[in-house]
Amino acid sequence: MKKYIIALVLVATLPAFALAKKPQKAAEPAQAAPVVEEAEPTVTEECVINVSLFNESVKNKQYADAWDPWWQVYTTCPNANKAIYTRGDELVEWKISQTQDPKEYDELRQLLLKLHDSRIKYFGDDPKYPKAYILGLKGVDYCNFYKEDPLKDPAYEWLKESIEGMREKSQIQVLKQFADLSNARYKLDPEKYGAAYIADYQAVSMILAAQASDPKNKNAMRAQENKDYVDQMFASSGAADCDKLDEIFGPIVSENISNLDILNKIMGMYRRVKCTESEIYFTAAAAVHKLEPTEESAAGCAKMCMKKGEYKDAVNYYEQAIELAPEDDKEDRAEYLFNIAYIYFDKIKSYQLSRNYLRRSLELQANQGRCYILMGMLYAASKPYGEGMAAAKAAILNKTVFWAAVDKFQKAKMVDPDVADDANKLIASYSKYFPTKEEIFDLPELQDGASFTVGGWIQETTTCRAAK
Repeated sequence: MKKYIIALVLVATLPAFALAKKPQKAAEPAQAAPVVEEAEPTVTEECVINVSLFNESVKNKQYADAWDPWWQVYTTCPNANKAIYTRGDELVEWKISQTQDPKEYDELRQLLLKLHDSRIKYFGDDPKYPKAYILGLKGVDYCNFYKEDPLKDPAYEWLKESIEGMREKSQIQVLKQFADLSNARYKLDPEKYGAAYIADYQAVSMILAAQASDPKNKNAMRAQENKDYVDQMFASSGAADCDKLDEIFGPIVSENISNLDILNKIMGMYRRVKCTESEIYFTAAAAVHKLEPTEESAAGCAKMCMKKGEYKDAVNYYEQAIELAPEDDKEDRAEYLFNIAYIYFDKIKSYQLSRNYLRRSLELQANQGRCYILMGMLYAASKPYGEGMAAAKAAILNKTVFWAAVDKFQKAKMVDPDVADDANKLIASYSKYFPTKEEIFDLPELQDGASFTVGGWIQETTTCRAAK
């Protein structure tokens, strides 16, 4: 105690400067902590044995036997083998199906998502099944086990990143799940998610179309089935309203009037949702046709001319579409030929030319009832007799065109049952205009049951019959 008091006295008697602190040197810059890479978990012999045990058990659907060895591997050496995740996903889903405890269910579904994160960490650089592939699986699992989440934002982002990364190699289940989820989000808030849904639909539909048309793809048929499903879902969603599409894509077309890729994608989407009478579609088609004429751009320009009443130009564009269409695409070429035939019948009134195009269309697709119906309409609208003939006789002979017309209506329903109702109505209607027994009394060549060739440009052989 005595020493302590003496020390205090000494301090008190020291000059002030003696207590001042000495100037300190500038602090040395802090050295960055060395980066220590996390060591890879050690794969022991026990890990290898457990991988073999759980892998074989899962293959045989013996999930209860697989659980413990799998859990040992997953928690001690998660980098040992990809089977930890390819089999683990199936194993955890089985475990989920067995529980009735809400708390355990939640823990297990969280584990399922963590599995995908660990797989990305240890095997995300796999060239065949990279991070994008794994994110697709994660998104699907979230959708399956987090149904209480209406928007599923995390899953939406994972699925989208997966599809953007995998493109044509995307799994069909990922594409379908993404389309379903985007559709569900659109229904919850059309204003907010409308544009995204349209873009999502377009991306998914195009990828499925590519998969379906790939002759080397063993899942091509399944891809086509899912494309049909996605197309139908979109068409019935309400987002497919043509006015809404115009509102969204009008500015995009204007800003990309020289971008062939974007214009073609927009045209394809308009075609799929049957909005090809839209001004935006016409604008895109005309732009594409100037940049690089295609079958679709020519057909789009033809429809635009039809809408404007420029019928001869429409015929010209349809002719171009026929030339640009692939040789084996008989359906589209037959459609264009039929459209030209209709223009010549209904707009230009050149019936013989119309029949020429109908015959060409039938050469490509013989079961087109519509072609025979239109041909019958051509005949029914014609009056091949009159010049150099008594008016009364010409009037009777001009009724023979209805025999030829009804023959074509009969042919229509024979080759195409889908038009049977329309054909029967036309048969009933035009049969009333056959020559009566009184009218053909003085014309032996028109006697009931006789063979007769209708004159003029028609030159069709038919069977005479009186009106009933």
